Amino acid sequence: MEFGQFCPIAKAMEVLGEKWTVLILREVLMGSSRFNQLQRGLSLISPAVLTKRLNSLAEYGLIYKTKLPGQKGHEYLPSPSAKELLPIFIDLGGWGMRWTRSHLTSLDYDVEFLMLYLQRSVKPENLPGRTTVIRFNFTDFEAQPSWWLVVSGDQVDVCVLDTGREVDVYFTSTIKCLSDIWMGETTYRKEIAEGNLKLVGNRALTQNVTSWLSLCQFVE
Repeated sequence: MEFGQFCPIAKAMEVLGEKWTVLILREVLMGSSRFNQLQRGLSLISPAVLTKRLNSLAEYGLIYKTKLPGQKGHEYLPSPSAKELLPIFIDLGGWGMRWTRSHLTSLDYDVEFLMLYLQRSVKPENLPGRTTVIRFNFTDFEAQPSWWLVVSGDQVDVCVLDTGREVDVYFTSTIKCLSDIWMGETTYRKEIAEGNLKLVGNRALTQNVTSWLSLCQFVE
């Protein structure tokens, strides 16, 4: 994509303006470094398009693409030029919170994306003990209604199969309900009071969820 202008905005858009490019950089800046991790955060992207965009970003010097020693595949890490985009992306996200939320549709509420960002929002240092298991039951997603977050030390994993461990906290709601809470559109207290969310488990964890599960960084 070329605009034929020396304007720096035009040249920046030649690098960043292709579909998926900004979101790929968002994921890399959020810590996704493997191909399958990037696919998790970009569920609708095809492997072919993701490969093409990653190669392009490597050519432009926005990511470092390195072969994993003794393993198949590559690791993708942000370069200094990509890291400079982080405050711009934060400003863009803030703009999106103010001006685009009214345009959301039911198709935008993706459970895998929600679980990825809930995983990133856990604050292990505020959880008691070494291991905490949180189970999510989504009443509007028959294909895979149950999901788990397993926190062991500083490690937080998403599971779609029962780990067999005792569950500390149960969340039961729709995907939209929990997404809206995380995005700051509503609150845990309000949704519980209205019967849209059931939160059961260790009182130390259920009484103040946001102490260990932070909201979206764009929530003011």
